[in-house]
Amino acid sequence: MTLTVAHVSPIISLIAGVLILIMPRLLNLIVALFLILNGLIGLGLLKWLHL
Repeated sequence: MTLTVAHVSPIISLIAGVLILIMPRLLNLIVALFLILNGLIGLGLLKWLHL
């Protein structure tokens, strides 16, 4: 299986959802990190993700 940038966002979403279920107090931090990473991926600034 080859991972592309299109696969990274759903994987981040899944991990963020699981972390929120496990540790709900970290909701603000998890959402902020998710939005920042999603934005960087969407702008193409994380070109090193050639997975």
